Amino acid sequence: MHILVVEDDPLVARGVAAGLRMHGLTVYVAANAAQADAARATADFDVCVLDLALPDRDGMTLLQDWRRTGIDMPVLVLTARDAVEHRVNGLQAGADDYLLKPFDLSELVARLHALTRRARGRSTDQMVHGAVRLSPSTGEVSLHGARVELPRRELALLRALMERPGHILSAAQLNDSLYGLDGDVESNALKVHVHHLRRKLGADVIETVRGIGYRLGSASGKGQA
Repeated sequence: MHILVVEDDPLVARGVAAGLRMHGLTVYVAANAAQADAARATADFDVCVLDLALPDRDGMTLLQDWRRTGIDMPVLVLTARDAVEHRVNGLQAGADDYLLKPFDLSELVARLHALTRRARGRSTDQMVHGAVRLSPSTGEVSLHGARVELPRRELALLRALMERPGHILSAAQLNDSLYGLDGDVESNALKVHVHHLRRKLGADVIETVRGIGYRLGSASGKGQA
């Protein structure tokens, strides 16, 4: 999951970003509205964590501008403004969820996963493809019921493909899911991750579409347990 965190407090931003990355998520931090606009125009994000007290433009105004221009990226407002009217105004402006500071990181992660499930029309946390089962919120992966340990990048790659079954994703799209805007990506890094996933989950789990990219492979249930 690729997350845009819009937060002007460096300490809070670093803490949120570090916590989300510990859960295997890809994070880009924008310190103001202008940086958020620039990042959103450059990369695809699954969800945004938005602070309202930004130095160059109020976060509520930024959110309203996004919604007016048709940007439907799920947005969770993270703020210290605790009055009921603030929460109501945020939701009416187009926010999908609202979390007050201080907050528990595990709750933030759970809410972000719930927002992405809702955006993709899924009602449960489980994604299943043949013999492979993935729980995005916990990062647990199993093959034929046996747990498979995956490092963060391989987990992000599997999640990106399973979230879009039948879709061909380019190398640029997948690198964005794995590394975001900040990543210093080696030219063969994606191929290495694909190779490792095939070795662990079966050669047919990822299909190479020559000259275009990759997509989720056959759901035949084959693979080594």
